[in-house]
Amino acid sequence: MHFLSSGDARHEELAESGDLLHSLARLELSALNQNLAATFDTPLDRLRWSATKWEKYRGRDVIPLWIADMDFPVAPAIERAVMAHVQHGNYGYTSPPADLAGDLIAHHAQHYDWQIEPEWIVWLSGLVLGINLAVKACCGEGGSVLTFSPVYPPFLSAAPMQGRRTLEVPLTIDEAALARGDLRYHIDFARLEAACLPDTRLLLLCHPHNPVGSLFTRADLDALADFCVHHDLCVCSDEVHCDLILDGSTPHVPFARVLAERSPADLARSITLHGPGKVFNLAGLGIAWAIIPDAALRRRFRAVMQRLVPAPCCFGFTALQAALRDGEPWRQALLARLRSQRDQVSAALDAMSLPHSHPEATYLTWIDGRRLTAKVGNAAHWFEQHGVGLSDGADFGAPGFVRLNFAATPSVLDEALRRMLEAVYRFDAGR
Repeated sequence: MHFLSSGDARHEELAESGDLLHSLARLELSALNQNLAATFDTPLDRLRWSATKWEKYRGRDVIPLWIADMDFPVAPAIERAVMAHVQHGNYGYTSPPADLAGDLIAHHAQHYDWQIEPEWIVWLSGLVLGINLAVKACCGEGGSVLTFSPVYPPFLSAAPMQGRRTLEVPLTIDEAALARGDLRYHIDFARLEAACLPDTRLLLLCHPHNPVGSLFTRADLDALADFCVHHDLCVCSDEVHCDLILDGSTPHVPFARVLAERSPADLARSITLHGPGKVFNLAGLGIAWAIIPDAALRRRFRAVMQRLVPAPCCFGFTALQAALRDGEPWRQALLARLRSQRDQVSAALDAMSLPHSHPEATYLTWIDGRRLTAKVGNAAHWFEQHGVGLSDGADFGAPGFVRLNFAATPSVLDEALRRMLEAVYRFDAGR
């Protein structure tokens, strides 16, 4: 430690008190964060490995900001772990590592203040799969499922695909906020109550909400819990975006924890879906899980999996364990970058006079393009014609809206926003 000299009593005192060590630790952490932040600036040739996000527009001058997939390099700890696995050379059938459940339990206790048990965990190869399994496990043929809209498309399609019906409950736009350009939604509980039928057995909840990017308040969650208990509904809560809360003062509250605080019987109606695919960008590795506390519900869920559901990818287990153990510094650096880029997108959309969400969670901004549609038709197609590929709100149950993924490298995001600004400027100028 060249900072110390044997004749410097003050340095010796600092060393003895631990202050210097703490200062050095802070410097090392600062340097680590700077190095991690720099990785988010590095463009990747994602077409080289046929990334779905980029393949959609191969050969066209369209910047893809649609599917919920980040363009950032994977966390270094995950890269090292997967490389070690690759170098081992055996990619055969793989069981969950013996200590992985313990890592997951510790993560839930630390991050969500929720104590789960190892037997509650059901490993999955994907979350859309989990939504469909929940529908089959909870609802008889011909039964119905409640969900809010706009919402991630599989929430709307899962029930029909499994021979059940979707009861779509629109979230209500705050019109006063909309007049200020602020796109906010809230649950209309009277509308929810009116939508529920005698054959309804399941509420599909997206928490935090995609595409709106909002966090449900504790009052909302308590009211939803009352509603589900009153109507004897199971709840499948997809919480895959919960590690992407951008303003850290608001911790994630699992819906199952809300039920558990009421009674064990209420907890028994819950299925929680989660995975590292969004926060650590591991969708291609096929690793996720369901947390199902009730043994009978868990047996039904496993029964509908039989002979249909593949096991998670061997590299998925490896990547998940590395993320749980060593991924937190990268996640914190990611959140800082996403906060900055969210604010950049909001400023650009304000300049376009397009009302939009300012997401509390996710890397997705939800945009009201209805003022464009009377003249241009489909807003997503129109932006695509001007070189930016956005998700079409019609797929989420909201025609006229679009969704923008801002988890892109700065040069890509800057150019996409420039193209959008120019297109809207020409539209407003009548050109």
